[in-house]
Amino acid sequence: MSTYLTHALAALTLLTGGMGIAHAAPGVVRHGADGSSPILTGVTVPAGAETLYLSGQVPPVADNAADPATPAAYGDTRVQTIGIFRKIEGLLTAQGYGLKDVVKLAVFLVGDPKLGGKQDFKGFSEGYAQFFGTATQPNKVARSTVQVTALANPGFLVEIEAVAVKAR
Repeated sequence: MSTYLTHALAALTLLTGGMGIAHAAPGVVRHGADGSSPILTGVTVPAGAETLYLSGQVPPVADNAADPATPAAYGDTRVQTIGIFRKIEGLLTAQGYGLKDVVKLAVFLVGDPKLGGKQDFKGFSEGYAQFFGTATQPNKVARSTVQVTALANPGFLVEIEAVAVKAR
């Protein structure tokens, strides 16, 4: 390891108090990973890392008998979130990545009609917690979660974009 890199890592450790850093791959630094928050404060990606950007993923059909233009076909926010993360996991695997390599998520939630048009952040968080910060996949991600007016299909309550990184 170069002297510069050694000093830079030492300085980063001092700045963060040696806390809140976990690695997915060599060189990828996850800031705030040890805190109680389910998300990171940020991620540092080393130069030359391989990056995969996944387009926004929407939920798979959960109930074929339901009208595909309604949330009933895809489930509530929690069910849709779980279905999307399973899709993301499969897409990552096909490209040689895993959920451990995800560093950033952009999450779009539509207001749930059953909640008076408010986003079901609790339902999303319950689904998210099954995939990130777990005993089997302890890495957390930097994340933005916003409520939007609508998605491409009126039955979609959730759409998620993912960025994954592998150090070379």
